[in-house]
Amino acid sequence: MMNWVTFWVNQPNERDLPVHHSVVRSVGRRVVAAAAVGGVCFFSLSCSSSSADRAAGNAEGYGRFQVTATVEEVMRSIIDPAADAVWDSVVIVSNENGIQTTQPETDEDWLTLRRHAITLVEASNLLLMDGRAVAAPESRSELPGIDLEPDEIEALLAADRATWSALVSKLHESGIQVLNAVDTQDVDALLVAGDRLDLACENCHATYWYPGYGGRADERP
Repeated sequence: MMNWVTFWVNQPNERDLPVHHSVVRSVGRRVVAAAAVGGVCFFSLSCSSSSADRAAGNAEGYGRFQVTATVEEVMRSIIDPAADAVWDSVVIVSNENGIQTTQPETDEDWLTLRRHAITLVEASNLLLMDGRAVAAPESRSELPGIDLEPDEIEALLAADRATWSALVSKLHESGIQVLNAVDTQDVDALLVAGDRLDLACENCHATYWYPGYGGRADERP
């Protein structure tokens, strides 16, 4: 049997909490040797409105836009898969047989990753569109007392839109950093950019999703 040695980086201080898929993905950022990997999932909330309800409620749109998906859905359907692709793109495993590395190798690998980077960059703009609800009306927190309820998150956003915009801007900046690393096909830069992406996501989550239970200091010199 192979003896796998897994290294962990970028972990916030450990805390005794119930098992929660969002905490596992956000706090248990497992990488092997050096890769900054993790998960982005913004709200542990369930259910969504029907397409018919959305169409009826947003037929007029907001300005030039018609806002359909909630913030939760943008996170789950657009940002989360793209971020996971970035974090999973470089994996370094150390075991009894030596070092095993998975990373983009071919032009097609880099092109696929570039599409995810573009998705991250542009999805940040979706989060700033006026009129986008945090979650569907029937959505509820899966960990009451740890994760905030949708109406509590809505209240935080309404009270201080500037902080939301600043945190979303950090997501955009990290996406640009990923894109630049991909365009130069620089694996080391990609690892650094993945960590910046993790930082942007975790600090936003610790502000709006589970205040007091996460967050990371910016340790960049």
